[in-house]
Amino acid sequence: MKEIKVPELAESITEGTIAEWLVGEGDKVEKGDPVLELETDKVNVEVNADTGGVITELLKKEGDDVEVGDVIAKVDETGEASGESGSKDDSSEDDSSEEKQKDESKKEEEPKKEEKETDKEEEKEEKTSDDDSKRGDVIATPAARKRARELGIDLSQISARDPYGRVRPEDVEEHAQGGSKKEEKQTSGSSDDTKEKQEDKEEFEKPVEREKMSRRRQTIAKRLVEVQQESAMLTTFNEVDMTNVMNLRKERKESFQDKHGVKLGFMSFFTKAVVGALKEFPLLNAEIQGKEIVKKKFYDIGMAVSTEDGLVVPNVRDADRIGFAGIESEIIRLAEMARNKELGLEDLQGGSFTITNGGIFGSMLSTPILNSPQVGILGLHNIEKRPKVMPDDSIQARPMMYIALSYDHRIVDGKEAVQFLRRIKEMIEDPYDLLLEG
Repeated sequence: MKEIKVPELAESITEGTIAEWLVGEGDKVEKGDPVLELETDKVNVEVNADTGGVITELLKKEGDDVEVGDVIAKVDETGEASGESGSKDDSSEDDSSEEKQKDESKKEEEPKKEEKETDKEEEKEEKTSDDDSKRGDVIATPAARKRARELGIDLSQISARDPYGRVRPEDVEEHAQGGSKKEEKQTSGSSDDTKEKQEDKEEFEKPVEREKMSRRRQTIAKRLVEVQQESAMLTTFNEVDMTNVMNLRKERKESFQDKHGVKLGFMSFFTKAVVGALKEFPLLNAEIQGKEIVKKKFYDIGMAVSTEDGLVVPNVRDADRIGFAGIESEIIRLAEMARNKELGLEDLQGGSFTITNGGIFGSMLSTPILNSPQVGILGLHNIEKRPKVMPDDSIQARPMMYIALSYDHRIVDGKEAVQFLRRIKEMIEDPYDLLLEG
């Protein structure tokens, strides 16, 4: 019988959630066949069978959390159901070994009888204890229950050292003496968690629907809170007149698509503008590691993509070395892979700066949250015609976009942030030079 274990996935991934079993008990698999889809913090990966045979047992269910090295299924290499092996080998033993077994069985009879009697007494005492104390939800030995009753201690408040959570007499004694501060804290924390869960369930008198958060959604929630707590995040705003970019796209869109096979979108303009601004203000292309500032000399620009499971940020690699067409093609490729859950870890790691476009959903203005450990993120919004005072003091209706830069004030000062955003505005409003430089 062979075991299927959760394999080493990547250096930064140690656990996951079983999203879907691709096989069932009794199914035949070949070595290398995918047996389940595992949802990790970043991507979904398939776990393959290490050996061929018949799946005899699935040890974990869909939705269960598992860690690297956990046994999740068993495979019978012979293709036969488990438990069919008979006792034929026993019959081949010689007479002397049989006699020895008989002697040993006789010796074991008396202790077994005593154990059975003890078990009956324990069961009887445990039933009485459950009725008296009404603590049947706590796993404890009869002796522990008896001692707890004598000391007037609630079993549910005792922290068990047994790996299966079974409360023993020594746990009761230790709790009676005060226990360690760590155990008290853990007990208090678990009690508080239970209370919170009960309060959550009892809070609504009218119908509600509860849905377990996916592992990726839990990770997103956790990291967003961590960013807020661990960084000095501020946001600065500006607005961009999109007239020239829109005119340029209108002029070049057909020839651009005929030549490159992709449409000329807004994202390539902003990506090139971001790269240009990062070269002028390198601290926004850096990160903090301990007491050091690491200035990155590469420009891997993250593109926030919304999927059913939450936001993911794949990276356009070396955005300074590829043209507008290359950026547009890469954005399309990454977006399709994200929505089809085909992104690999290499697509998500190592970015230097992020762009998020809430405008596609109609957002007028927002404060984007940093994609840690990066120290800068540019937020784009929808384009709306607004009145604008022109240099000759005339008022015209112009297509305007609000842009927002969130930055980590620990290493980026307000002056640099404002100038960075101003530089992007200048390049977008004069896209012809941006095209030439790009």
